[in-house]
Amino acid sequence: MLAGGEDPKFIARRMILLASEDIGNASPNALLLAEATFSAVDKIGMPEARIILSQCATYLATSPKSNSAYQAIEKALSDVENEPLYAVPLHLRNAPTGYMKISGMEPTTNVPTVSRGICAGRLPSSKSERKQYYLPSENGSEKRLKRD
Repeated sequence: MLAGGEDPKFIARRMILLASEDIGNASPNALLLAEATFSAVDKIGMPEARIILSQCATYLATSPKSNSAYQAIEKALSDVENEPLYAVPLHLRNAPTGYMKISGMEPTTNVPTVSRGICAGRLPSSKSERKQYYLPSENGSEKRLKRD
C-alpha cells in the first residue's frame, strides 16, 4: 500500500478499525497499539512511519480475533430500531434535582449484583424476555470472559 502511494495515516486509521471490529476483546491491547500507531505515524511521518506500521500490522495479524463486540452493538441497535422502547429503570437514572431524588430517581442499593466486575442484571427488551447482546468468543482474552 505504501509503495502504491497510500497515505500512511489512512493505513493507520484502518488498523484502528481492524483492532476494534475484527480483534476486539480477544486482544484488547490491539486497539491501544493501533491508536498509538496512528499517533506515532502522524508525529513521525515517512519514511520512518513504515516501521511503525509494520510493527502494528504484524501484531494485529497475529492477534486472536473476535467480532463479538461488533455483533453486540449491531444487535442492540437493531433492537432500538425495531423493538418498543422502555423507560430507563428508576434505579439507573441520574437525579440531579431534589424533586427527582424524592421521586425515586436516585441510584439505590437495589441494583443487580456485581461479580468479578460484571453486572449480573439485564434490561428487559420486552416484559417477558431478556436479551444478552455480548456473547464472548472462545478466542484470546474472551475465552476467560466466557468462562467467568
